[in-house]
Amino acid sequence: MRIAVVSDGDGGGWLRELGDGTPPAPVRRVGDLAAAVREAEHSGGQPPRWVWADTEDLYPDLVRAGVRVSRCHDASLTEALLLGYRARHTEPHSLGAAWARLHDLPVPDDPVRPLGEGTAAQPALFEADRSTLPPGTDRLDALVEVHADQRGRISGLPSPDRMALLVAVESAGALAAVEMSHDGLPWRPEVHDRVLTEILGPRPRSGQRPPVLADLAAQISEVVGHEVNPDSPAQVLRAMAWVGHPVASTRSWVLEGVDHPLVPLLLRYKELARLYSANGWAWLETWVRELPGGGTGDGPRLGRFRPDYVVGGVVSGRWATRGGGALQIPRSVRSAVRADPGWVLVRADAGQLEPRVLAAVSGDGALAAAAAEEDLYARLAAHVGDDRERAKIGLLAAMYGQTSGDAAPLLATMRRLYPHALEYVDAAARTGEGGGIVRSWLGRTSPAPGDWAATVAAADGDRRRRAHGRFTRNFVVQATAAEWALVLLAALRQELPETPEGGGIVFFVHDEVVLHVPADLAEEAVRAIDRAQTRTRRILFGDTPVRFPLAVSVTDCYADL
Repeated sequence: MRIAVVSDGDGGGWLRELGDGTPPAPVRRVGDLAAAVREAEHSGGQPPRWVWADTEDLYPDLVRAGVRVSRCHDASLTEALLLGYRARHTEPHSLGAAWARLHDLPVPDDPVRPLGEGTAAQPALFEADRSTLPPGTDRLDALVEVHADQRGRISGLPSPDRMALLVAVESAGALAAVEMSHDGLPWRPEVHDRVLTEILGPRPRSGQRPPVLADLAAQISEVVGHEVNPDSPAQVLRAMAWVGHPVASTRSWVLEGVDHPLVPLLLRYKELARLYSANGWAWLETWVRELPGGGTGDGPRLGRFRPDYVVGGVVSGRWATRGGGALQIPRSVRSAVRADPGWVLVRADAGQLEPRVLAAVSGDGALAAAAAEEDLYARLAAHVGDDRERAKIGLLAAMYGQTSGDAAPLLATMRRLYPHALEYVDAAARTGEGGGIVRSWLGRTSPAPGDWAATVAAADGDRRRRAHGRFTRNFVVQATAAEWALVLLAALRQELPETPEGGGIVFFVHDEVVLHVPADLAEEAVRAIDRAQTRTRRILFGDTPVRFPLAVSVTDCYADL
């Protein structure tokens, strides 16, 4: 059963059951939308699939009211996928835009969402209407109409079941993103503060550098012979030329190629300055909110890091954030990520995911046999002198099109051993070099390259053409790996045992999931992960010999994982 839902912005809303091939049921007005959704979720039998315009707008208030739903159809995310399938990635995809296209009306721009505000963000009772529908348009009628159109467009595709699955797991990802933002990653503010003090020195006054950075800046100036601001790329470039080693860029990999006493100081400064700006005291105050009543007496200060996730924020389907840098928690501050007393963190990490995805999608029997092993690279090593690292380099070079240096002879070996796998990515590269688009396993589509005639006619046309070929070569594997992770996330939401408030999935990045559960549920959580990964393999690839093993660990501190 599907139920379309819109809110009235004041806690209530309208519901309408949608039949398959039958007219929608009458509209039902409810004064307490959260209570109505909760009742439908727990009425017995299979929970409904909720159909709404945008998960980010409606679901946060349901979660704050203690309601979690099992399934949904996000019309905005679905529209983006269907537009992308037709290489129309840049077109607006809100409910209003989809409805306007159906009625041959001017298509409004998508609403601009502000950057995440961290702890300063104030929850509102149901976000303002972002559907961009014309004034006076019945939002529920528009939603029902767009939903029916989207299902029709999906059914008309060459592989409708795959796109339907992609739509379902993309929408499930949106549910998980809201839930993770609400529950937050457990964080100890006092541990974070201690780490910063140990690395950077005491917190400086506003506008000043921490002591360690100030000392490094002084050393840099002393080596150069005059004052240098290491935060200024232009001054660093001039300083490198002054000491007799001009460079074209201040990037770390460029500086690392220079043998001069100034370089280690610059590299260390860059590393610590990045920590200070990206995860320093200002970040801690902005993004980590202490729990009410936490940290009383001699107990630890309990907090939560609540980032603002963007589902499908990258063209490959990977997520992004609107602030807080949740997808790049540096090792230096991971010790601040700690489970609450009596709880544990459970991490599941999919190693060697992309080579295994290539084995599954390409149908290469030899690579699939290697991917049936726990360590794929160890199986390949027998063909390159029992050197696991060389086997890894060779396979990654084959996947990503690296042809220079040590990779060249290894690439030839990989082509001989796994011809079908290499042809799969080679074909994607040829399509890209010809200005074409490629698709993931489920149908996520790469963006069109724009004015291709002008691109190839440019002075550096060959370079651009090859670059787009590398992009499409990578896309078919990386986008499918992102789909694998989404299916895992959706399956895990269904398999996990019920936990108290603040438990469940609290962190997700690419091929890693972290759970926060009471210690007495740790074993059940591990079993749920195993069931979820088995379901994920079967849902995506059927009866494949390829395995996608998850490294699972349980601890109370993320730095130990």
